[in-house]
Amino acid sequence: MTVRPAVPEVIWARPERTGRGPRPAFSRADIAAAAVRLADEGGLDAVSMRHVAAELGCGTMSLYNYVPRKEDLYELMVDAVGGEHELWELSGDWRADLRRVAYQTRDALRRHPWMPRLMSPVYGFSPNAMRYLEHCLACMDPLEASYGTKMQLLGMLNGCVTTYVANELATAERVRSLPWSEEQENAVRIAYLGGQIASGAYPRLAAAFMEDSGPIDLEAVFEWMVGRVLDSFSP
Repeated sequence: MTVRPAVPEVIWARPERTGRGPRPAFSRADIAAAAVRLADEGGLDAVSMRHVAAELGCGTMSLYNYVPRKEDLYELMVDAVGGEHELWELSGDWRADLRRVAYQTRDALRRHPWMPRLMSPVYGFSPNAMRYLEHCLACMDPLEASYGTKMQLLGMLNGCVTTYVANELATAERVRSLPWSEEQENAVRIAYLGGQIASGAYPRLAAAFMEDSGPIDLEAVFEWMVGRVLDSFSP
């Protein structure tokens, strides 16, 4: 097994496979795809060097010749998902193009529910991540602002989208674990909440519910959230 040096190292600066021996049987793309499949099927906890090696049909120790540690495997996975982002011909409307970025990001996180656990600026400069960042900055060419401000906008937008989707996923996971239906639980909780509001102890909450007591349109909330982030950076 190749011994990883006790110094910081970027996997992208390493050759695909170290050491002598026969021609590599797998590429980093193969390894990343196998790990992503495992995570999509069983969650991030299903991903281990042993499981990925089994998915590829090789020995665990052989895999270490390609990926020195599990953290590197995670970085390959994040980069692989980043490669799913479509790069389109820009419209010239930075708000419209960034809105499209936001929806693409949400779709990718929904396809890969484990991704929010790995969202980190540490993984922000892999090949596909830099391709994505360059495209996002190009989207903002019409916006008269410094690159520092544009990076802040992108960070805020991605942070809001990631948090929103993480909440969606956590809610869906909780619903799946309930011993009763979601409708049954909602009915009980609404009845309890109605009693508390009617008590008079929460006049502001009562006024808020009187204003709008209808069901929440989550699609409209997402669109509103993205719009408010973009509004905050409009000249």
